[in-house]
Amino acid sequence: MRILTTAVLLSCATFALTAQAAGDAEAGAEKISACVACHGKDGQATAPIYPNLNGQSAQYLESSLKAYREGQRSGGMAAMMTPQAQSLSDEDIADIAAYYSQQ
Repeated sequence: MRILTTAVLLSCATFALTAQAAGDAEAGAEKISACVACHGKDGQATAPIYPNLNGQSAQYLESSLKAYREGQRSGGMAAMMTPQAQSLSDEDIADIAAYYSQQ
């Protein structure tokens, strides 16, 4: 019985952490004002040099934004994205990623 109780508690804790880690797409919609100029409100790029964000996985978008924020990406887009991402909190990034992944 003890093992079953422990397993259930661990499962609940894992679920709670997973649910908490996910961003809020509605909150993300309020945080994309700087993103819209290049990536559009619906995630469709405004010019061919910018990537489309709609439909990308939230996990990918989140890890990409964090990499820009922490200076781990270099190349053409890093010069534009790093300053944008540096002002974002982890919550902002999760929310924006959730929003664009649902477009």
